Amino acid sequence: MKNLKTILFAFVIALFCAATVTSASAQGLYNKKTKMTFSEPVEIPGQILPAGTYWFKLVDSDSNRNIVRITNEDESQVIATVIAINNYKLHTSGNTVVRFSEKEGDQPPALKAWFYPGDNYGQEFAYPKHRASELQAAMSEPVPSYPDATTPDTVTTAPITPIETPAPPPEPTPAPVEATPAPEPTPAPATATDTATPPATTDTTTTTPDMPKTGSAIPLVALLGLASLGVAAGMKRAAN
Repeated sequence: MKNLKTILFAFVIALFCAATVTSASAQGLYNKKTKMTFSEPVEIPGQILPAGTYWFKLVDSDSNRNIVRITNEDESQVIATVIAINNYKLHTSGNTVVRFSEKEGDQPPALKAWFYPGDNYGQEFAYPKHRASELQAAMSEPVPSYPDATTPDTVTTAPITPIETPAPPPEPTPAPVEATPAPEPTPAPATATDTATPPATTDTTTTTPDMPKTGSAIPLVALLGLASLGVAAGMKRAAN
């Protein structure tokens, strides 16, 4: 009997310790708050925060939802109560990490997520649906949203819908192109023939002009006969 009471007492102590640990864990989860100072206006769901110092605190919720309360520097005024979902990252950091959307023209940057020091998950803020669509187009990544008709009093119970990144439109299928026969090759233009008339050939043959005809050859024969007689007479005289 004594052993039974001892076992029962130990069991009760164990339950008390487990409840204490659970309570402390929950208290540590929902007591996270960070002091942030912004040097320029910042957009949060539903409004624009002027430059200044604010407290961001994750508050307890009976509905087990991620609710962040934003107050002024001395925590005397609640500026906004926003709703968020878990945003996980691979590596933890010993400092507070805040992520913003890309700035759109003259619009202030929109606060996207808040990571408490040492946590590998953070609070990703949900925006009204129409604004979430605009931010998603600017950042090319999903942005959680809630219905546009949600009021500040009902935002903590509003349904959150993550907006999926739209798939790129399919590429148009090119229309079939009929094969066009290749044109026949155009013959090369005929080369112009040199039709220049060759220079005339000059006949260099010298033509001997006809001599005028003289008298008869009889006087010449007579002259030769006389010369022969003279030669014969001379030879005879020489022989004597």
